Amino acid sequence: MTNEGETGWRGSREGWLEAAYEALIESGVDAVKIMPLAVRLKLSRTSFYWFFKDREALLDALTDLWSARTTQPLISAARSYAETGTEAMLNVIGCFLQADTFDARMEFAVRGWALSDARVMEQVRAADIARLAALQEMLCNWGHDAVDADTRARAIYLTQIGYISMQAEETLETRLARIPSYVEIYTGRRPETREMARFKARFNKRVSEVSS
Repeated sequence: MTNEGETGWRGSREGWLEAAYEALIESGVDAVKIMPLAVRLKLSRTSFYWFFKDREALLDALTDLWSARTTQPLISAARSYAETGTEAMLNVIGCFLQADTFDARMEFAVRGWALSDARVMEQVRAADIARLAALQEMLCNWGHDAVDADTRARAIYLTQIGYISMQAEETLETRLARIPSYVEIYTGRRPETREMARFKARFNKRVSEVSS
């Protein structure tokens, strides 16, 4: 009898990458190895090489995925349209609240990975610089001088990374209740009631869609 895991379907690049992602999230980079991933996927080890040259190529794809799921959405949020500076800040905070725009689990895993891999640490530091620059640019665009924008950007960013590093758990209701005060701390102005109403409507809708 032919063993499909050995000679049949090879899977896909996306499937191998997703399996590597799950292994990284669950157990760290040491778990991202070809044979265990093949077992997870019920595929042959050799099928891996249809999609990746070697394990290093897979790890490179993982760091690319991390950038796509964290840095790029955050920079886009900082540059997205807003009518006011407080609304611009809500766009940024909203990015951090959604797993599909900022993958906090992957951020945590990659930062842990970076502690034992100088090349990944270099990428993390470059991402930190790019993210802070985007936040500072956003604040400057809303009237903050360079020094003030730099300080506020660091307050925003270090708070959010602190949430991730501590693996802090809050209900969405608790987080939403705190957001007006966070916005005031970050920008010097409290968001308008109408701005918070629009912001909360976005997330309440998402909660109802998930629970339905």
